[in-house]
Amino acid sequence: MRSSVILIIYFFVLSSCSFFKKTEDGVPVARVNDSYLYLEDISDLVSAETSKEDSTLLVQNFINRWATQQLLVDGAKLNLSDNKLETFNKLVNQYKNDLYTKAYLEALVKRSIDTAVNKEEAAVYYEENKEAFKLNEELIKFRYVYLENNMLNLRKIEEQFKRFNTKDRRELDSIAIQFKSYSLNDSIWVKVNQVLKKIPVLQSENKNELLKKSNFIQLKDSLGVYLMQINDVLLRSETAPLEYVKPTIDQIVINQRKLELIRQLEKDITKDAIKNKQFEIFK
Repeated sequence: MRSSVILIIYFFVLSSCSFFKKTEDGVPVARVNDSYLYLEDISDLVSAETSKEDSTLLVQNFINRWATQQLLVDGAKLNLSDNKLETFNKLVNQYKNDLYTKAYLEALVKRSIDTAVNKEEAAVYYEENKEAFKLNEELIKFRYVYLENNMLNLRKIEEQFKRFNTKDRRELDSIAIQFKSYSLNDSIWVKVNQVLKKIPVLQSENKNELLKKSNFIQLKDSLGVYLMQINDVLLRSETAPLEYVKPTIDQIVINQRKLELIRQLEKDITKDAIKNKQFEIFK
C-alpha cells in the first residue's frame, strides 16, 4: 500500500511538471532556479490511508510552498547586502553547531548521568532552600467516600470511616465497590482546588471546612452523601513538606548534575584534544 502512495505522488509529479531525468541525488519533482525538490523529499507527506485526491492536493500544496520559499530565499540572496547575508550565514552556522553539540552532549550525559536522588540528598537540598518552597495554595490530607443515600449499612460505614483503625480500613476497602467514588489514602498531600473539582458539592462557601484540621464533614447532594475526614492542613505561605516537593527537588538535583557533567565533559574533550594534538592555539 505504501508503494502505491509513492506511485500516486510520482505520477502526479510527472503529469503536472516537465519530466526530469534521474540525477545523482535522486528523482527531481520540481525546480526553482538551481534548487531541486526530489521525490524522496515528499515521499512521507501522505499515509497509505490518504485518498488519491487528498494525496494530490497535499503534494501540490507542499510543492507550491517549497517553491515560494525558495523564490524568496533566492530573492533575498540577490537583494540583501553582503554584510546582511554574511551575518545570516554566521547565524545559520552557529545554529547548526549548537544543534550538533547539544545532541552530542545530551547523548553523553544520558549515558553517564545518575538519575537516582536518595532521601538524604533531597533532605539536604530541602533544608538549604526552604524559602523556595513556600506554598501558593492550600494542601490537605484527607479521605472521603461517596455513598448512596439509602445504603442499609450507612451508619456502620460512617462509624468505621470516622474511627478508621486497621480493621475498619480493611473492611471499607473490601466493600469499596459499593461506593460511588472514594479515596481512603489519607497519608498524601493534595491540593484543595483538586478536591473542590473532585467533589462538586463543596463550594466556596463551605471550602473553609476543608481547612480545619481533624474536621469531619458530611454533605449531601441529589445522588448521595459524602463523608470526609480532614487529617492535616497546610495554608498558603507555609513551607511545603519534603514529601510533597520531593519530585521537584529530584529534578533540580538531576539538572544540577547534568550541568556539572556537561562542564566536565567539555573540559575533558578539550584536554584530550590538546593531548592528542587535535587542538592547538598558534602563537
